[in-house]
Amino acid sequence: MDSSIFQNVDCVSFYVDDLDNGISFYSNALGLKLLWRADYSCGLGMCDAITEVVLVNEHNPQVNFKVESVESALEVFLDAGGKLEYGPFDIDIGKCAVVVDKWGNRFCMLDMSKGQYTVDANGNVTGVK
Repeated sequence: MDSSIFQNVDCVSFYVDDLDNGISFYSNALGLKLLWRADYSCGLGMCDAITEVVLVNEHNPQVNFKVESVESALEVFLDAGGKLEYGPFDIDIGKCAVVVDKWGNRFCMLDMSKGQYTVDANGNVTGVK
């Protein structure tokens, strides 16, 4: 099907109470690569280099689907019977919306309309390009 609004699973996010401990577990022990780190979250790369594991200091674990445009995808999603829970709202790299399908499954749709994170040699976020 060429008309899917979802491009790929952008990330799956997990709560950790301490980013350093989370990085130690998921990166050092399990082999995921630290891609970027901000104050309250970090992104770890998997082998496919598409989907990230994002560790967050907030209790909001969920799946994030990457879309070309959140506003366009949201229109299709709502027309199909889904519901908007929150958004769309700006994030560092683009826009995001939290949605719920007809069965109560909650997830995010995000786009990268502003670019992607730039990082220093240690993976710390330095900006968006």
